[in-house]
Amino acid sequence: MPELPEVETTLRGISAHILNTTITRVNIRNPKLRWPVPASLPDYLLQSQFSTIQRRAKYLLLSCESGTLIIHLGMSGSLRIVSVNESYDKHEHFELCFANGKALRLKDPRRFGAVLWTTEPVTQYPLLQHLGPEPLSSDFNPDYLFKHSRARKVSIKQFIMDSKVVVGIGNIYANEALFASGINPKRAAGRISKARYEKLCAASKTILRQAIKQGGTSLKDFTGGDGKPGYFKQELLVYGRKNQPCTQCGHNLKEIRLNNRSTVYCTQCQK
Repeated sequence: MPELPEVETTLRGISAHILNTTITRVNIRNPKLRWPVPASLPDYLLQSQFSTIQRRAKYLLLSCESGTLIIHLGMSGSLRIVSVNESYDKHEHFELCFANGKALRLKDPRRFGAVLWTTEPVTQYPLLQHLGPEPLSSDFNPDYLFKHSRARKVSIKQFIMDSKVVVGIGNIYANEALFASGINPKRAAGRISKARYEKLCAASKTILRQAIKQGGTSLKDFTGGDGKPGYFKQELLVYGRKNQPCTQCGHNLKEIRLNNRSTVYCTQCQK
């Protein structure tokens, strides 16, 4: 599933091609995504221009005078820039064509992605209204984590993957951040000291920045907006490495399921 670094990589890849460029065609080739693609989108978007493209959590927010287009990549989605004349892939369900001859296409084989629209302030949109802080912002800090974790019995891994606590730390990066900070993913969030939250906060920011720099993590079929894969997979120290030796102590890494998600950690280095 595309996580924050992959979505940020996509944003950076598509922005230069479609900002302040007139939309000449809106093609809804298959409206049956996670939620139906609004049939009224052409009425709002034709002859408009996106003045800003931003990311909030794993949502891309493309704003013009009439409102904001909200795109989520779901489990298998990707956005790419192509020529308006390029032939379609069967899984390309949504397309915006621009006056510069470029097209933005959403490819989503599993159709868990979303293309939505709002004319209201985007911060008030139901899917975005109750999200926690961005992990690379100053609002995500050890004081915040420590305060919000008190008396919480859920595992620390579930805690930092809760989008109401902090957005964008998905499964891959939660595994990596907990390993880097030496915290057992099963430990209750409320039993972790502020000093350890300082390590976790710093590790989370460092790993996410590194992943963005390298274009994200291509575990299955993720590519950025330019069609190129992300290379952070080569840097993963625990995720996807069950029964392989720990890079710190040599002990074999263990895999368990937490909240039905694959969790890999070192029983010696993470306490």
